[in-house]
Amino acid sequence: MAIIITDECINCGACEPECPNTAIYEGADDWRYSDGTDLNGQIVLPNGNEVNADIVQEPVSDEIYYIVPDKCTECMGFHEEPQCAAVCPVDCCVPDEDNVETEEELLGKQRFMHNE
Repeated sequence: MAIIITDECINCGACEPECPNTAIYEGADDWRYSDGTDLNGQIVLPNGNEVNADIVQEPVSDEIYYIVPDKCTECMGFHEEPQCAAVCPVDCCVPDEDNVETEEELLGKQRFMHNE
């Protein structure tokens, strides 16, 4: 499952540089699938959706740091545990019960984004 940032977030930004997928953004910041990945141009995501990786996407949150679920792999393929949760001083990076994925799915998403 992806990780989410709860509304207890204090906007310290400790999590953002730790994400190997560049899935974490400051509130109100636009994002792209191509940010920090090997994705570019028209792509078909592992979930079957077709998007242009270079097109700006709307922020998930306007108020606090947020994690893009399609880019979050819980750090699978990079680290033993989600790095955002490991560095969060207020423990607001938690599993997203609405985005449950298996380890195999997370590793597949990691390989998809980083051409491995």
